[in-house]
Amino acid sequence: MQSFPFLGVLKCSHDTLVTGDWDEIVLDYTVGASGIADGARLKIAFKFYTDWALFQTDDPTGANFVSAEYTAGPTVEGQSPATVQALKISFDQKGHERPFQKALLIDIVDGYLNPGDRITVRLGDRRGGGPGTRVQTFTERGFIFRAFIDPLGTSKFAAVPGDVTIDFVPGKPSVLSIATPRIARSGESVPVRIRTFDKWGNCCVDLGRTVEVSITSKPDGEREGKTFSLPAEGWAVAKFDLPTGKSSGEIEITARLLDLPNISEARVALRVDPTFRHPRAWFADLHVHSEDTVGINNTEYNLKYGRDVAGLDVLGYTANDFNISESNWNNAVNLIRTLHADGSFVCFPGTEWCGNSCAGGDHNVIFLHEGKPAFPFTQSGDSARSFEWNDGMKSSTIEPHVWPLEKLWDIYGGDPEGHLLIPHVGGRRANLDWHNPELERLIEVGSTWGHFGWFYQDAISRGYKLGASAAGDEHRGRCGGGAPGAAVFGVKGGLTGILSPALTRDGIAKALRARHTWATTGERLVGLLSADDHIQGDEFIANGPLRLNYRLLGSAGWDYIAAHDHSGIFWERDLQREAGYSTRRFRFRWGGARVRDRYRAARWSGVLKITNATIHSIKTHGFEHPEETAWRRGATEVVFNSETYGDADIIEIDASGLPDAKISIEGTIGEYPKINAARSTSAFAHCPEFKWDVTGAELLRQGKLRQDLGGADLFLALERLTDLDLPHEISGEIAIDATNGPHGFRPVYLFGRQTDDEKLWTSPLFIRFA
Repeated sequence: MQSFPFLGVLKCSHDTLVTGDWDEIVLDYTVGASGIADGARLKIAFKFYTDWALFQTDDPTGANFVSAEYTAGPTVEGQSPATVQALKISFDQKGHERPFQKALLIDIVDGYLNPGDRITVRLGDRRGGGPGTRVQTFTERGFIFRAFIDPLGTSKFAAVPGDVTIDFVPGKPSVLSIATPRIARSGESVPVRIRTFDKWGNCCVDLGRTVEVSITSKPDGEREGKTFSLPAEGWAVAKFDLPTGKSSGEIEITARLLDLPNISEARVALRVDPTFRHPRAWFADLHVHSEDTVGINNTEYNLKYGRDVAGLDVLGYTANDFNISESNWNNAVNLIRTLHADGSFVCFPGTEWCGNSCAGGDHNVIFLHEGKPAFPFTQSGDSARSFEWNDGMKSSTIEPHVWPLEKLWDIYGGDPEGHLLIPHVGGRRANLDWHNPELERLIEVGSTWGHFGWFYQDAISRGYKLGASAAGDEHRGRCGGGAPGAAVFGVKGGLTGILSPALTRDGIAKALRARHTWATTGERLVGLLSADDHIQGDEFIANGPLRLNYRLLGSAGWDYIAAHDHSGIFWERDLQREAGYSTRRFRFRWGGARVRDRYRAARWSGVLKITNATIHSIKTHGFEHPEETAWRRGATEVVFNSETYGDADIIEIDASGLPDAKISIEGTIGEYPKINAARSTSAFAHCPEFKWDVTGAELLRQGKLRQDLGGADLFLALERLTDLDLPHEISGEIAIDATNGPHGFRPVYLFGRQTDDEKLWTSPLFIRFA
């Protein structure tokens, strides 16, 4: 009789896939010597962070159809064939344990299986005419399918030895991008990186192409040309240092791929300013994961991506505290020490304390000091974890260690200058009922989970002296403002801007704790706020009314800016209105989130209809990936489908005849299916449908119309636009009355939004009026 491994063998038709492609993948399971009992199940699981399109089992002609079929194996003399009648397959997003949460479940119906029998699962089964399945959109070395078998039908599963692994590789070049610090002091040399990405935001590899670069100084128009070869092996990134000399003004840098004319030219501006107080703007991502816990690819890959592709100046590696093993933590700390280099790349070790919101919620711990971090054990040998849950744990029971949040304060409160705690909104959002002013100096306003201006304002309204930060919270290997995927992590990762006199561990650490920061939603925007010699993050005493100075430098036109204090917005500028409204151009803007917790996405599907007018063109902004779309349907309609996570999506419209027009917007809001399959998507209970009717005359008269839909700031808006180009740089003054807030001081921070929905928030000035 043929010998089979006791728990069977899983094989796959593919070992490599191109990110975001449509394909059919066959998983083949051979039953082991255990056989499978009547009513038992096979489970094929994969990690929750993937954005592989959700499978469905209802429509063989549709996309992402998944099937399972049985094939009898050979029998030996005297052996009866198996009696199984059928297989039933289902898909559940929470069908197994994290990180292998997503699972295909195959039920054995009316009979048993013999050793050597086969179960064939087709992901994206094309035999019924469907297009296949859209695979994961981000690169990964060693994506895992892991089989679990319940051979006795007891619902107790054992892992089948030998995972199936697939390498996801980037697609063809689609986007050229340039990263610079955006502003630098005259006389400094600044790094410039030219990166090539596929349509899903993955850095291309092994490209070996030539990039032509043009550097133009304004206003004198002096131009310099350069050419660079992208590496034939490794990431398609070219780096050079640009000396600013004694110049003052703007340097425009453009780049194009010589033999790929279909890819648009990249363009970026660098402001050179002799009066800038710091060598240049520094950019950080203080919330980076790897496969040590719930990310992808190893820690070295993620840290080097941040340094070499994202072009970060500062990186904070933050392992989930419950999940990382002691050996992996020690290896990561040693790697960070190796990669850290004052003057070029500042790298901090850190953890993510993963307490539930009822116990204080998620807080990152950044170890700013140069000594050995007190993790996973304190100096006295006690655990520094929230709890422990990893493959190396000695018990199968989860017991609380450092829980609730106050116990974390006890560990690091003796050295506040050497540590930085950052409350944030991730899966488990931080609960602002907890606050330690010595350890907590920044708050995370945005990440790939979404935009959280409400979180920042809540903290400021409570009287907390917290500065602004944003980060990747990247689980997909693209830290430093990287592209989102197509599920759960729905917007670009954020960046923290830092004002520091030097790119050193000590200088950056002091700047972070001093709150000399601003937060951006992924682009290298710069936001500066000051009062005389005081800059954002400072606390000071004022003897009377003040005039604050602000300066914003962007990557697109500035659309709207506002000043906030403890009470909310008290000053604002609408740059569209200031420039003068067009008689034809307006935009439809929608956004927000369903809830403030983990699965916050609002899934919008609708139609904008304009009658008694002529639509000449539409243009979209804020759509994060190719599956978010808007298109013309006939003479009067624009159809749209997108997801928002606290951000906004935009359709700009050029239409004549607006005085007589009628505008109707209607559609549905769905939620991300937390369990089961793609077709189980349910409507948002509090606002499953929306319908809004206005006239063009109303829009022309009022300039802005808005309908709030509940949830976490869900909204629809119609807003007039200017015909003029809006400025990429803007500055001015804000008059501040000598009035303290209820906590004895007045916190003032600036918010700015570009026309493409990229945003920034500065840290506040904390003013106490005498």
